[in-house]
Amino acid sequence: MECKVLLLTFFIITSFNLSKAQMVPAMFLFGDSLVDVGNNNYLKLSIAKADLPYYGIDLPNQKANGRFTNGMNAADFLAEKLGLPTAPPYLFLVDESNENNNVSFLNGVNFASGGARIWGGKNHPLSQSIHLTQQLDYFSIVYKDLYKQLGSSGAKNHLSQSIFTFVIGSNDIFRYFESSDLQNKTTSLQYVDSMVLSIKAILKRLYGFAARKFVIAGIGSIGCCPARRRVTKNEECHEEINFWSDKYNKGLISMLQELKSVLKGINYSYFDTYKALFDLVQRPAAYGFVEVKAACCGLGTLNAEIFCLPIAEYCSNRSDYVFFDKVHPTEAAHRILVDRMFDGSLQYAFPMNVKQLIAI
Repeated sequence: MECKVLLLTFFIITSFNLSKAQMVPAMFLFGDSLVDVGNNNYLKLSIAKADLPYYGIDLPNQKANGRFTNGMNAADFLAEKLGLPTAPPYLFLVDESNENNNVSFLNGVNFASGGARIWGGKNHPLSQSIHLTQQLDYFSIVYKDLYKQLGSSGAKNHLSQSIFTFVIGSNDIFRYFESSDLQNKTTSLQYVDSMVLSIKAILKRLYGFAARKFVIAGIGSIGCCPARRRVTKNEECHEEINFWSDKYNKGLISMLQELKSVLKGINYSYFDTYKALFDLVQRPAAYGFVEVKAACCGLGTLNAEIFCLPIAEYCSNRSDYVFFDKVHPTEAAHRILVDRMFDGSLQYAFPMNVKQLIAI
């Protein structure tokens, strides 16, 4: 049943995405629930799944499909901008029950997983996720397949012109501030610095696989999500979480500038998710939003005490909300963020936006 729902979903979304000319050979996407398009549906032990109502309620088939929002997410919208079909989840492509035998990695693959972190560590038995190192291991399998299919020079040319997108880090920050054990072992600065070093090692590993064009999203102003507002005085943004998210982003920018100076041929677009999301929260009316504190779907204070489950209440005016559930944006917010990522000004995407990156 999961395969049939995912196949139908990808058929529907691909019909939208292929209205534009294809601008790059492929997009390979690494990340967490912000860009997961169904990988977690194949993790049997995980409860971090968007496979129940009311996720997907605004897709044409109104079916939950693994996206942690009410409709399409950033992975879908970016693919649409690039003229590509939405990159399918890796675990869907390699699942033995997949009825589609024509598995191809040529247009890209999505390795993102709800709950994923830069640092893997030990999963709780019921919070199984594909952390970033494992996502890279899966890509190495894809690389071998492309190498066999296209040959050495063909694979390198294909990958050097493709886009490698990263949307990850929020769960690492959340985990640190939820774990007294972690806080006792390492300072906040040491922790975010280690996150940056881990990303650096992964980008260098991908460079060895011929990746040359990277889209790197910084962590958003996640202290402003309903789950964090719920526990602060006057339901304001959680300042400490926002501070360290921003601190990580600054380290990430410095690291990318360093890599650019030492790795021949590498180019990147850094998207300032923090600034872009904070702008939506601070000036909602300018973007057509009405509600920035509460989630559309959930229960309790700010609809942020549980995730969007069948027992939850959900709003009918979802495009009025910045957040769909207690931590994830609505489809409307995803669309605006990707618009800025793709062809926004240097205020949000630098040293170039995605449109400029693919033209190189």
